[in-house]
Amino acid sequence: MKPFGMHALWGLRCTKSRLASRSCWVCPSCQPRHVRQCRWSSSDGSPKSTDKPYYITTPIFYVNAAPHIGHLYTMVLTDVLKRWQQINGNEAFLCTGTDEHGMKIQRAAAKEGMHPKEFCDSNSNKFRELAASADIAHDFFIRTTDAEHKEAVKQFWLQLKHGLPEKLGLYKGSHEGWYAVSDECFYPEDMVQPSIVPQTGKKIMVSVETDSEVEWIKEETWFFPLTKYKDALLKFYDENPDWITPAHRMNEVRNWVENHLEDLSITRPVSRLSWGIPDPEDSKQTIYVWVDALINYITKAGYGTRWHSASDDMGLWPADLQVIGKDILRFHTIYWPALLMALDLPLPKRILCHNHWTMSNRKMSKSLGNVVNPFFAVQRWDVDPLRYFLMRNGSFSKDMSYSNQLIGSVYAKDLKANIGNLFYRIARPKVTAKWSTKEAVATYRDGGFQDFMNMKAADSSQERYFSLESHLKKATPAFCEEMDYCNTGGAIRAVFNLLRETNRYVSDTEPWNLVKNPDPESRALLNWVIFNSAEALRIAGILLQPIMPTKASELLNELGVKPERRTVQYARKGKDVDYGTEAQPSSDKGRTKKWDTIFPPTPNANDSDAEVMEQLRTMLQSKTKNKMNQMAELLAMEARMGEEAVTKLRMNHSQDESQVRGMRMSEGGSGTAYPGPGLPNFNLSRTTSLRHASRKQGNMRINEKTAIATSQVLLVPYEAHHVLNYHGWMQDPSIQEATASEPMSLEEEYENQQSWRTARDKLTFIVCEPLQATPDGGDVRFVRAKDADADDRMRGDINFFLYPDEEEEDTSQNGLIGEVDVMIADTEHRGQGFGGASVRALLTYLQRRLAEILKEHTTGDGSLNQGDAKLTGLMAKIKQGNVGSRALFQKLGFRQRGEVNYFGEVTMVMEWGEAERRVEEWARGEVEGYREVVYGVLADELGES
Repeated sequence: MKPFGMHALWGLRCTKSRLASRSCWVCPSCQPRHVRQCRWSSSDGSPKSTDKPYYITTPIFYVNAAPHIGHLYTMVLTDVLKRWQQINGNEAFLCTGTDEHGMKIQRAAAKEGMHPKEFCDSNSNKFRELAASADIAHDFFIRTTDAEHKEAVKQFWLQLKHGLPEKLGLYKGSHEGWYAVSDECFYPEDMVQPSIVPQTGKKIMVSVETDSEVEWIKEETWFFPLTKYKDALLKFYDENPDWITPAHRMNEVRNWVENHLEDLSITRPVSRLSWGIPDPEDSKQTIYVWVDALINYITKAGYGTRWHSASDDMGLWPADLQVIGKDILRFHTIYWPALLMALDLPLPKRILCHNHWTMSNRKMSKSLGNVVNPFFAVQRWDVDPLRYFLMRNGSFSKDMSYSNQLIGSVYAKDLKANIGNLFYRIARPKVTAKWSTKEAVATYRDGGFQDFMNMKAADSSQERYFSLESHLKKATPAFCEEMDYCNTGGAIRAVFNLLRETNRYVSDTEPWNLVKNPDPESRALLNWVIFNSAEALRIAGILLQPIMPTKASELLNELGVKPERRTVQYARKGKDVDYGTEAQPSSDKGRTKKWDTIFPPTPNANDSDAEVMEQLRTMLQSKTKNKMNQMAELLAMEARMGEEAVTKLRMNHSQDESQVRGMRMSEGGSGTAYPGPGLPNFNLSRTTSLRHASRKQGNMRINEKTAIATSQVLLVPYEAHHVLNYHGWMQDPSIQEATASEPMSLEEEYENQQSWRTARDKLTFIVCEPLQATPDGGDVRFVRAKDADADDRMRGDINFFLYPDEEEEDTSQNGLIGEVDVMIADTEHRGQGFGGASVRALLTYLQRRLAEILKEHTTGDGSLNQGDAKLTGLMAKIKQGNVGSRALFQKLGFRQRGEVNYFGEVTMVMEWGEAERRVEEWARGEVEGYREVVYGVLADELGES
């Protein structure tokens, strides 16, 4: 084990830094290599590392919650920068993964009643799925629960304990201070302040930096002497002023080190935190989650397996670029470099700190219902257009605004009008003959433009034919310069300007008129215009590959550019003279040709994600005679979201409202906390909720005054007085996770209650404790609201949804399928039979009242004729891993249909005839005492009497 090099703290080696001091940041790959300043310099220029592959990392993502748009942005940004290195001819590696230890994970798993590892396995997979859906070409996906990582942490820890001089290594002591569970860290006294919880009026202390609640904790832990590294850190910052981008973040870091630095408590007592990596020599201590997490970057670089100290060949380390969000700046720019200095290891070469995303300039918040589901965003806008938007609008200096309107505007202007329009003007002209990129490129290769070029200076009337020259010349250098600063937005603007000028060039030179003239001069001019325009497209396609890998590849394929000629060295005019395709005029046949384009039409950008789903549902249910329009709309959806995705959405289009509340198919919910790729996390605002849209469809009031009672359960209509308790259920994070739901304000919950109670296509009941017999043993004739269904008697809810049966072979019949959705809210009430009893009671009610239900469902709805409607079967969709739910419905007579679907669900079905037969069986025992009782307030009871 190599001892700590004291020179690292006592003074730098007498060699010049290889980091040039400059006001702007230069990409590490473009910096001149100088002799290494010191081992923990931000760059390692030793001979053995000269040819080191480019190594870029994301922060590892905490698995206590579902992925959000910020996670997606970080993944895409690092992926783009990695791909940029690759098309520059450099070998590059990208590491991402999940952070799976700590107090938040321990508590979240306990609320779910799960072992922490099981909880982490489930949630880590969601980040893998997000990376796959966004076309992230990561080379490593690390989990801090991996055995390889645990071993690396152990070795790092023992070096900190035993490999350093006495006052520079770990020491044990008593620590007390303000600790934030949500931030997993302590805060100094001057970084906390009093606050009040608005909902309760409770007085608390919070972090000034993050506004997270803190609590005073006193405990014995191991400490890292961070204050001993203060001078070394400040010296490093002074000599590497561009280490952090943007520059103002360096000022924040320096201020913290100068004014707030304290020794770092880097263990937690096992009695308080057991879910983590234990101190290998002190069983009463668990290693601090941030120490554990930071080491991941060197784990995948080979630390602990292929190398153990800086004297070894460190392979990928140091990282060339580490991308982080502003909320974790301190951990990566103070704690991390100090820990590396302690072990005499080189520091990462650069830290890139980005800002956060807002929704239309408002902070994203679950309580506001404006959190973006990245899975559905990818589906709605397609992978590459969304990547393009995130890279175009990303920022390192200010928070970024996300909105569908912004994405729609960028899509229409940059992609459809600029790139797509130019491609179809040049490579797929509307005229019937007679130019081709292949002929134009061949003319250039064979010197066919030489005489024309000589004429340039002599004839000023020909200037418009040469107006694109300067733009073709400067586009690639401008793009490269911006990418070397990791400014993807600036790089995109360089390409956008080139294509915009090319569109203008085409309009000014009018190749559609040149093609009409048979003389050789006009033909030469035509080929010159087509060649220059094709060069602009080719250069743009090469440069945009890191940002839009699929679309750029499609564009280059259409131009006939060979795969081996798609690196940056070819992104200059005339560098590739062996590409092009024969004339391929656009076809005017068919009304759906616009969907078959590189950038096809999109759903209305002003529509929320929820409204897009509603439009799909409405479009598919439409009985319009104009089937061409309907098919065109369907093709548009498929072109945008992918045929497979739309097929799955079609299969599930009428359960979208049940998905809003959560996929809750049995007593314990549907198991997996997050809906996963493809399932929209709807924007539950008061004006866009799908539940509100259902008001337009009329009312189903058959159960408005009816309670369903059996010896095992009581079902009552969902009324306003239930909302407060229901709202309380939905504020519990474990319920939110179990139901895949977002919390709403109380006002929104009341509005949704009204929508659900009056919608034509659903019945909804609150599940309650069964009725007690009257004192004389007689039947209860009236169920008074707020009595039998008081808060302490509420157990959950059950819903029944109607929508067209797409599996029915006879399309002339208006068959309907009914979906059953049941949830028992509190864990203490699950496993007591409420779920099964509720389903049996509901199906009995359906069997007895089916004609009336279908009448209310169809009356006034132009899509169905009352007499033709029929219920063909029942269905429940259950998460694959929810074994209990599947067993419940199987016991009730449902059977599995098909395999696991796109959303990770199993579909269980029962034909309606079979359901009727089972209801008759249940009447002889399973639904003992079934009766329908009048339900209402005191006035209703008096009216009954």
